[in-house]
Amino acid sequence: MDEVVEFFECDKCNNKNFELVYSFSIRFHRVNFADELIYDKILEETYQCTNCGKTFTKQDIEKGLDDIKKKYRNT
Repeated sequence: MDEVVEFFECDKCNNKNFELVYSFSIRFHRVNFADELIYDKILEETYQCTNCGKTFTKQDIEKGLDDIKKKYRNT
């Protein structure tokens, strides 16, 4: 088999180019042993299609790449 390169593509427009988008947030919550609020800093990374703007999580992309691997294992 010759070398094959297949890219993860946007399932909406078939584009293969994505930009990394960061979202920053703080989650506040109470705990049973204190009256004060505590917080967690949250960083979310998503990948946005440069053509149509659809976003994908890292897990979405990993699943897509796994599907590509499975396709070539069965041939």
